Amino acid sequence: METKMMDLSQLKIERKDDGERPGPRRKNGKTVWIAITVVLIIASLVLYRFLAFTPEPVEVATVEAVNPGLPTPILNATGYAVAQRRAAVASKGTGRLVELNVREGDRIKKGEVIGRLESADMAAALARARANRAVAEAALDQAKAELNEAALAYERKKKLITEAMISQADLEMADGRLHRAEASVGSAEAGIKAAEAAVRSAEVDLENTIIRAPFNGTVLTKNADVGEVVAPFGSAATAKAAVVTMADMDSIQIEADVSESNLEKIQTGQRCEITLDAYPDTMYDGVVEAIVPTVDRAKATVLTKIRIVNRDDRVLPEMSARVAFLSQPSGRSDQKPLITIPPGAVITRGERRIVFIVRGERAEEQPVEAGGPIGNRIEIISGLRPGERIVTNPPAGLRDGDRVRTTLK
Repeated sequence: METKMMDLSQLKIERKDDGERPGPRRKNGKTVWIAITVVLIIASLVLYRFLAFTPEPVEVATVEAVNPGLPTPILNATGYAVAQRRAAVASKGTGRLVELNVREGDRIKKGEVIGRLESADMAAALARARANRAVAEAALDQAKAELNEAALAYERKKKLITEAMISQADLEMADGRLHRAEASVGSAEAGIKAAEAAVRSAEVDLENTIIRAPFNGTVLTKNADVGEVVAPFGSAATAKAAVVTMADMDSIQIEADVSESNLEKIQTGQRCEITLDAYPDTMYDGVVEAIVPTVDRAKATVLTKIRIVNRDDRVLPEMSARVAFLSQPSGRSDQKPLITIPPGAVITRGERRIVFIVRGERAEEQPVEAGGPIGNRIEIISGLRPGERIVTNPPAGLRDGDRVRTTLK
């Protein structure tokens, strides 16, 4: 028993100190979570600061003072410069082009020779027709001579028949000869008319080998060269049709499509302001020349033609243009100027109508009292002054004091 007791007393559990203790392990885990939380807070603050101080991109416009006695734009449209007199000049005959007297940009007058086709065969036909006319004229002279002779013979026999020196049969023969001579003269005269018609036909055929300008204008394109075969439109698939394309530059007008819903705003004789995309700094005066009396069903627009009052040589066909149709002036110059802004700049928040004024890099909220429309703008009765910059179409999240980055509208 003693041996067993001693053995049991010597028994014990050995613990290894490997440094992994529960207490310190729990302490390190809390430290990691605290560090992660701090990093997230710092990142959130940095992100908030970045977003809070990033300028909001906005479009701005200028508050303008408008004299109500002067015309103002009431409708804008786009269109193109189109020559009302334009022609693809072709020959009326078929042949090889042997002469071309113009090139692109040349100004030519009505009737001026643009080019010529081979005409040897047409010249020969004309000479033959003229010769046939000469033959017909000679035949007429011969018929007239025979008529004169037959008339004299008939008169002599009429005298002789009264003296009973010839028989009645001789008189009748003379009369028949006279009628035949008269018929011969009529036939010869008809032959001359036919010969003259043939001459005119040959002259026309020869003239058709000459290509002339149909009106005063400028050559836009050259479509054929010397040596090529040209023919009237549709005569041959392998031949050139138009030799040149020309246009009357004085007939250039702006053709703009106007929505049928805005048709009541325009009328013939109305003043316009025209700006060509090629020359945005130049303003041309225009007048509504015609409103085409039909509606394009596909686009629901009406074609309007605007004459350019002060057109210069820089205006070329097919240039794109913008047209501002102006209101009718009241004729009074003593009226007080009206403050106007684009209508999209006014927004409603709560029960207030406000705009955002741009001061420096900040947008400031400004209550305004708006009036009625003035052309394509809106009147501001109070709250703004001319020259101030305002935000057009403010973003929904824009607030008073926000930083903005402006772009002109």
